Formats: sequence, structure tokens, C-alpha cells
Amino acid sequence: MASKKEEKSAGQKLEEELLMKPKIVGEADNGLLREAMDYAEEYKQFLHYKTEREILDYTLPLAQKAGYKEFKIGTKYDAGDKVYFNNRGKNLILMTFGKRPVSEGVRISVAHVDSPRLDFKPNPLFESTDMAYFKTHYYGGIKKYQWTVIPLSLHGVVTLADGKTIKVRVGEEPGDPRFCITDLLPHLARDQVSKPGNKIIDAEQLNVLIGSWPFKDDKVSQKVKLNIMEILHEKYGFKEEDFLSAELCAIPAYEPMDIGFDRSMVGAYGQDDKVCAFAQFKAEMDTKKPEFTTMMVFADKEETGSDGPTGMRSVFWKDFLEDVASAWGFPIRHVLRKSMCLSCDVNAAVDPAWPEAFEPQNCSFLGRGPVVSKYTGAGGKYSTNDASAEVMGYLRGILKEADVPWQVGELGKTDVGGGGTIAVDISIHNLDTVDMGVPVLSMHAPLEVTSKADDYLLYKAIYAYYNYKKPKTV
Repeated sequence: MASKKEEKSAGQKLEEELLMKPKIVGEADNGLLREAMDYAEEYKQFLHYKTEREILDYTLPLAQKAGYKEFKIGTKYDAGDKVYFNNRGKNLILMTFGKRPVSEGVRISVAHVDSPRLDFKPNPLFESTDMAYFKTHYYGGIKKYQWTVIPLSLHGVVTLADGKTIKVRVGEEPGDPRFCITDLLPHLARDQVSKPGNKIIDAEQLNVLIGSWPFKDDKVSQKVKLNIMEILHEKYGFKEEDFLSAELCAIPAYEPMDIGFDRSMVGAYGQDDKVCAFAQFKAEMDTKKPEFTTMMVFADKEETGSDGPTGMRSVFWKDFLEDVASAWGFPIRHVLRKSMCLSCDVNAAVDPAWPEAFEPQNCSFLGRGPVVSKYTGAGGKYSTNDASAEVMGYLRGILKEADVPWQVGELGKTDVGGGGTIAVDISIHNLDTVDMGVPVLSMHAPLEVTSKADDYLLYKAIYAYYNYKKPKTV
């Protein structure tokens, strides 16, 4: 005879009704990983494109093939029409017009497609002890020691004095050479390893080794440098002086990869913030005829403060939206007031190797879904956008209706450190903004780790946001 099922106590029932109990998403849905696996294959393809220029070169043709047309100012578009705007080859805006007029608000999402890297200095090429190097200036917040003795690839463009721009990408294809930054052997590193972590490698030691074979001519003083320059001239057609008008960088040459026996995670360079960029790109592409107009933005320069004409402190995105609204005579300030923006950026996943850095009740965990950050900033909430209770409630309603599990997240313990996102630069325009992304292990390292389930659920969350039919009431 089967035993009688034990009835829950009054306290247990009340606990279920009133208290939260975080769950690993895999425990709630055993089929989720299969769906996430398929999504991850598309995502890993996206990750092969490692700079903001390469991302735009990859995604714009896909958008055009999907029916997006170049935006024409003054045009009154119909529901379901899709347009794009390309800003300087680094920002891409995609928009799908909704059933309701733009005056009732736009559902905006923004993710940045730049990542920490090693930019070349304006005059980078030099020779020392019969070896040739490129000098670099690190871009964004990095631990400098992490960038030594790893395979590097070279990416970017060189613009000649006649205006011709040459694309450079070496180290990503089979058979390509790779590059590296050397380090001191442990036998001689007693002084080096006794230094603080931020002093182990000096910024001026981040020189990329690019060659060692001399040009055969005894009358030449810098034989290795000349040999390298001859190779570059033969392949690309530029001279040393053309480095003065170049944007070149060294980037980890790792291929995107599955992590773990269960293949449940993705390991790759640049997942901050390409994991969010891909999720919003796919969500926008899959949105057909939304209730409200949707607008996806790829941002640049986030890792260095969002300055310049392609950063979110620029007016490019606001000017675009103003041009859209002007066709109907809608003032941009009223459109922004009715709109909402997801600042799609990652957060730090709790790492059991460093529990002292995290406050587990308010930090995010791998495998528990997308992370919503009400605020970022540093101690005392400085330099942050603090989303209102009403905006948080509205987003909760979206995720609940779509049955997307999610979690909250702060960036570590309150006084341990901190960081910011582009939410600050967006919300100053009287535009309700909240951060949403995924937790990341080893953020800003040459190899970052995310959960495939989290990545896929972020896509579902952004898609639900784009297609939510209820208006924002705040």
C-alpha cells in the first residue's frame, strides 16, 4: 500500500506563497538546454567577429537580407516596416515600426559591441634585440598580466592619405600566423612576482611580438623591422607612415568554444557585451509587427566611457529617433518620455573561488537566467542610473507574462569596487532605463564564460520586451 502523502504545514504553505526560492533554470526545465544549445551555435558564429566594425560588417547584410531598408528621413512608415541606420561603420540601429504611433513610445534596447583590447599606438612598429614589435595602449579595464603569453590576432583598418581604407584581419583563419606578448621566466621573476597584481606587467611592456627574420642587406640598420614592413606592404599596400591614420588592435585569437563536459557554457573573448548584442539583434530580427515600435542599437566606446561620435554620449541615436518622429511632427522629448530602454549589459557572476567579493543575496549566479540590475555605479550609488520601482514593476510584468526566469544582481559587495553602464548616458534624456544582461565569469579577461541557458533566456526576455502589448504607465 502506498504511503499517504504528507500534508504541508501552514508554515510551509505560507512560505511558498510569500518567500522567494531561487532555482537553477535547468532544474525547472530539462528541455531548456537543448534549445539553448541550438541558440549557442548561432551565438558562437556571431562571436567570430571581434570588433565593432566587424560586427557591423557581419550583421548589416543579414538585416538587409531580412528586409531592413535604409532609413529615409521624412518617410511615414507603416506597421511592420523595418529600417536601419549605419553610423560611421561602428553603430547599427535597427527599427521595426509598431501598430501604435511612435508618439506612444518606442521599446529601445542598447548593447555595446566594443570590448577590452590592446590598441596600437599611432607609431607602433619598432625593433629591439633583433625582434620586431608593435607598441600598444590598452583599451578598457584589463588585468595587464592576463594578456601575456596568449595567442593574439590583429584586427582593424588602415586609411591612406588618398582616402582608401584597407581592412586588416590576421590570426583568425586556419594557417594564419598568431602573435603574442612575452613574459619573464619564473627562474628570474623573484622581483616581478613580489609586486602587486597591477604592477606585475607594466603598460609599456605590452608589446606584441611580430617577427624576428632580418631583411638581407648589410647596409640596412633595422633589418627585422624592414622585413616586416615589406611583408605588410606586399599584402596590404601601406607604408609605415600609414599607421598614423590607422585603427588597429591586438585581440585574443581564441575561437568561441563550449565549456564543460555537459557543454552547458560558452567560453570566448568579448562576451561583454556581445552576448547581449547578439540577443537583442536576434530578438529584433524575429520581431515582425509589434504593438510598439522597436529600436535596437549597437553602441561603441562603452569600455572607455562612451565618448566620441559613436559612444552613447553622442546624439546619433537621439537624432535618428528625432528624424523618425519628425515625419509625423512628434516632438522628440514627448517620444522619449513615453519610451523605455533596456541597457543590455552583463553583470558579474558569483565565483566560488572569490566568495569575499560577492554578497550572494544580491549578486547573480550562472544558470539562473538573465540578470536585472536596478542600479550599478560604485559605493554610495555614485555614477548610476537607479531604475524606478514603476519601471522595475513594468519589466517584471513583461518577464512574468513570457514565463522567463530571471534574477537580480549588484556588481559585488557594496564597497569592494563597482562599475557603470550606458544606462547613465541614456536615462539623462528623460528616458526610463534599466540594465538587463547575463552573469559572466572572468569578465574583461581574454576568455569569458557564460551559461548557454542564461544567454538563450536573455534573447527570450528581450523578444518579450519588444512584443509586449501593454503600455508603460509611469
